[in-house]
Amino acid sequence: MGGTGTLKAVLFDRDGTLVVDVPYNGDPQLVRPMDGALEALQKVRRAGLATGVVTNQSGVARGLLTLEQMHSVNQRVEQMLGPFDVWEYCPHGPEDGCACRKPEPGMILAACRTLGITPEEVAFVGDIGADMEAAAAAGARAVLVPTSITRRAEIESAGRVADDLGHAVELLLSGASEEQDARV
Repeated sequence: MGGTGTLKAVLFDRDGTLVVDVPYNGDPQLVRPMDGALEALQKVRRAGLATGVVTNQSGVARGLLTLEQMHSVNQRVEQMLGPFDVWEYCPHGPEDGCACRKPEPGMILAACRTLGITPEEVAFVGDIGADMEAAAAAGARAVLVPTSITRRAEIESAGRVADDLGHAVELLLSGASEEQDARV
């Protein structure tokens, strides 16, 4: 895991983390922020950190929504919760073998390149094990915010678990680097 950098950005999963998960959502009118999402994001921005969204969108590969529909949903998220400094999405399906689909680290690494920072300077907040695996593979910090669909094994294997988005941000802003130094 190498040395720890100072936290410079917090990346978030979209569905189930920032907004209520509507499977394969192509309708911007169905976008509902998770409780406390805007407040948590405002806290991160006030701390001077960049924010970003990293999201698997396999519905595109599966033909369940178009790229245009995905972009209009992302725009709605941006209107409600933005501005975000970076957006990364994977339109591929699980069988496509791409390097971007979580649990692969591709989108987190791409977000780091866009922001001009290293993975050690990034934290990723998500709601499932694949989010935690992607962060670990990239060398970023991770916080799991479980929902009703998060499996018990995913919660047990996560290094850091928060009650909600606000708690996740608190954990990251209150000395996340010291905590990681102790683990390295």
